[in-house]
Amino acid sequence: MGRRDAAKQFATDWNGRGNEKSDSQNFWRALLNKVFDVNEPEKFIQFEKPVSFDGHTHFIDAYIPSTKVLIEQKSLFKNLSEPDNTLTPFEQALRYAENLDYTDRPRWIVTCNFAEFRIYYAQKFFFYYEITPPVIVKLENLPDEYNRLNFLVDPDDTTILDDVNFSRAAVSVIKNFYDKVEVNYQKYFVDNWKNFLYKICVRLVFCFYADDSRLFNDDQKFFTPYLLNFMGDGDKQIDALQKIFDVLNTPYELRGNVDATLNKFPYVNGGLFDEKISLPNFAGHFDTPIDTAFLANINIHWEKISPPIFGSMFESALNPDMRRQGGMHYTSVENIHKVIDPLFLDKLHKNFASAKNANKINRLQRLIDFQNELATLTFLDPACGSGNFLTETFLSIRALENETIREIYNIDKNSLDENPIKVTIENFFGIEINGYAVAVAQVAMWIAEHQMLHKTEKIIHKDLNPLPLKHHPKIICANALQIDWANIVPRDKLSFIIGNPPFVGGMMMNREQKADMWKIWGNIKGVGEMDYVSAWYKKTLEFIKSTKIEAAFVSTNSIVQGQQAITVWKPLNNLGLKINFAYRTFKWFSESENMAAVHCVIIGFSMKSRRKKFIYDGNRKIPAQNINSYLLDAPQISIDYRSEPLCNVPSMHFGNMPRDGGNLIIKIDSIKLFQKKIPEKFIRPYIGAEEFINGKKRWCIWLKDCDVKEFMKYPLIAEKVTEVMQFRLESKAVATRRWALKPHLFCQIAQPKTNYILVPRVSSENRRYIPIGFLSPEIIASDAIHIIPNATLYHFGVLTSSVHMAWTRVVCGRLEMRYRYSKDIVYNNFVWCSPTDTQKKLIEQTAQKILDVRADFADKTLAYLYNESTMPPELRLAHWENDSAVMAAYGFDENLSESEIVAALMEMYKNLTGE
Repeated sequence: MGRRDAAKQFATDWNGRGNEKSDSQNFWRALLNKVFDVNEPEKFIQFEKPVSFDGHTHFIDAYIPSTKVLIEQKSLFKNLSEPDNTLTPFEQALRYAENLDYTDRPRWIVTCNFAEFRIYYAQKFFFYYEITPPVIVKLENLPDEYNRLNFLVDPDDTTILDDVNFSRAAVSVIKNFYDKVEVNYQKYFVDNWKNFLYKICVRLVFCFYADDSRLFNDDQKFFTPYLLNFMGDGDKQIDALQKIFDVLNTPYELRGNVDATLNKFPYVNGGLFDEKISLPNFAGHFDTPIDTAFLANINIHWEKISPPIFGSMFESALNPDMRRQGGMHYTSVENIHKVIDPLFLDKLHKNFASAKNANKINRLQRLIDFQNELATLTFLDPACGSGNFLTETFLSIRALENETIREIYNIDKNSLDENPIKVTIENFFGIEINGYAVAVAQVAMWIAEHQMLHKTEKIIHKDLNPLPLKHHPKIICANALQIDWANIVPRDKLSFIIGNPPFVGGMMMNREQKADMWKIWGNIKGVGEMDYVSAWYKKTLEFIKSTKIEAAFVSTNSIVQGQQAITVWKPLNNLGLKINFAYRTFKWFSESENMAAVHCVIIGFSMKSRRKKFIYDGNRKIPAQNINSYLLDAPQISIDYRSEPLCNVPSMHFGNMPRDGGNLIIKIDSIKLFQKKIPEKFIRPYIGAEEFINGKKRWCIWLKDCDVKEFMKYPLIAEKVTEVMQFRLESKAVATRRWALKPHLFCQIAQPKTNYILVPRVSSENRRYIPIGFLSPEIIASDAIHIIPNATLYHFGVLTSSVHMAWTRVVCGRLEMRYRYSKDIVYNNFVWCSPTDTQKKLIEQTAQKILDVRADFADKTLAYLYNESTMPPELRLAHWENDSAVMAAYGFDENLSESEIVAALMEMYKNLTGE
């Protein structure tokens, strides 16, 4: 059996199964033995290799000594991007690697969940590693990609590095050229030089690829060799380059009297070489940028670059500022599939499997019908950047078509057309505001088309004459929010809308982006606070009205949190939006040079509700009846501002707001001076979130209900009060200027006369429990905390419970990723339980225990006590007991997940409010 057939059989054997504990060793032994011909795999690979650190012995799932491969194995369906406890599978593996003896440290790290392998090249230095981005090999693709796992058995094999390293090296060549030519253009004051330089770079990319992949000539390269004939002569180089561009744009019959060598270049078509552009002037230069680029290019395998990876690296390297300012972030292939797989690719794979496995009578026609279905699919990315989504989607659809062609060929090759390819790049539409990115996307699509055509040729054993280019990607340079998409692609022809529109928060938009928002949303309440991405949802929804078109976007997770979960989604829901699948918050990484890590969600939606809906949460795929705007399987409700609590509980208020220019606040390095110069009755402890959580100390001058004549006798107080008055008089805010009449007082005073609960307005998202607590009335609460006067142990117990924390995590706003607790949204809308006397007493007891355990660790800050890695077991137990008591009072099963808790609370909210 050949290796491809062995890989195919292995993929079939392990399809849909794999338990970390019981199957890992059999899986790896079988892979090594059946696919890579390792006779005694049990001697080749070590399982449960011990490694010691942190005072404990840990065990590596698998390790191959001869090739230095470390393997971290997980069960099927485990999401390899998500942490298991606190570390991702890769982070676990890296921790093992760093603690092995130096001679045993791995060259390769593999994380695997039976369905896919993620391979990291680990270049080791004495004290640290440099790690490449992961290359992903899926089990289903193993028959075609088994050679990418050769590193498991061959210590000299580097095939797996091709995707990233060839792309990175190729980008380096163009970047070097760009930097040098940029200086030249600026030196000679060429108008529109950036546009010219962008187009030269894109043309060079195409020519390098075409030459290396033998697209220009089947037998040999001659683009680079031809230009190297003119090394050191800038005039001749530029003249030669211009002549090449001209002949590539001219059919043979129209070329006239052209040099014989130049006439070897084929006619390309496609519009890439249409425009006459002003090339740089290198007269008098001995070492020109063309010399540098073409010498560096000699050893680069352009035919092996990955279009999606190359496109994002290319654009990032040459134009990072525009992408950042526009809020656009590049996309890893892995993350692209989080959008396209549940949107359409998973279903297409099932349809292919169904056609392939049909009975013999119907199989051929089923496969032909399936290929025809693929050919009708049409895609639009209305913020396409360098075309990552479009190229990866095209590659995925064409890969399916190639498998279909293979099956048809094996049944009856005569039923195939002369050119059996039906999926073309003309069904892929993009809109992008950056003209340079448009050019990059077009070239990436052409390269992708040729790569897939070459694979088809291998299947049918026939050349398909790729030049001149017969298809043109429909990618236009425009502001997607200002044009009519129907002029790009008719609605009745479109199947899916995909992409990751710009990530810009409401407060960070420039003037043009704000104008876009007004055009799309109009003068609705809260438009100034919406994220820019929301405009794409609105425009998409209006475009797909009364159609079966489905869409999916990557979005900043803030659009499903806090107030935006209302301002954005309420009008969208009113228009008829149905969420069909969603990825809850995860980190969005990219292949770009300036890799972005942004907290995102993915939302798949349409006007027609799918029968089966799914929520992806970490490593779980959860069936859902209804996905609401908080990405919960719960009723669609709007948790809007509420001025008073929904239930009969004490009101929450802001703390005291000084608006004093800092003059009434005393820092720790000044307290001794103040204590010497003024009586202590005028000084109070002053506490906000930072002081409460991190144990820091501040004080304030507190003069409420004090005799003005008495305190003004003290020069230091008189000085501070005068400075407060001056600060307020100079304020632009009318309300602040009014308070200049009472410069000795805080502008907003809400200090209770009894003990009160405090809740930080902002706190870390990494804590399971937001630290809250009780304070006595002599401690002045700052406006960085919320306060609840007249609250009891019962209220404290419910608020510090996992039930309230789950509610907070879903409905609160975020500052970056930190929780931003809102009294009007989080607290006032929270649905309280109705406990029996016994249940209430138990909650009070468990709440008191939490406070008692904290008191036992009085030397530790709350930041330490509530850090997941340092939280004392006693405190964890006290919280667990409190959680159990509160869950029982709500009638909740203790095994409910946080999402299920919030879904239940929303059902209660709906019943209380009548939404």
